Amino acid sequence: MASASPSHVRLVVPDLGMPGASLTLSLWLVPEGAAVLEGDRVAELLCGAATVDLEAPVTGRLVRQLVDEDDVVAPGTALAEFEAAGEGGES
Repeated sequence: MASASPSHVRLVVPDLGMPGASLTLSLWLVPEGAAVLEGDRVAELLCGAATVDLEAPVTGRLVRQLVDEDDVVAPGTALAEFEAAGEGGES
């Protein structure tokens, strides 16, 4: 897998402190190419019966989703790449 562009920021699965728990990316709330504000909910992570909201790490644009809905993921897994506002000719 190619590494992220220097101007891209990755959203990664956080360590929820639940060793051995199954984590699943249950839903993308924002499509590729969409503009986001830092802190916007962009995806939902399912951990057992709990749902964890994942937020945009920067204001800008969701460039690429790296995993699909219903994929099982582990802490530290990169889920998406974001381009910060003002990078790559975007504002």
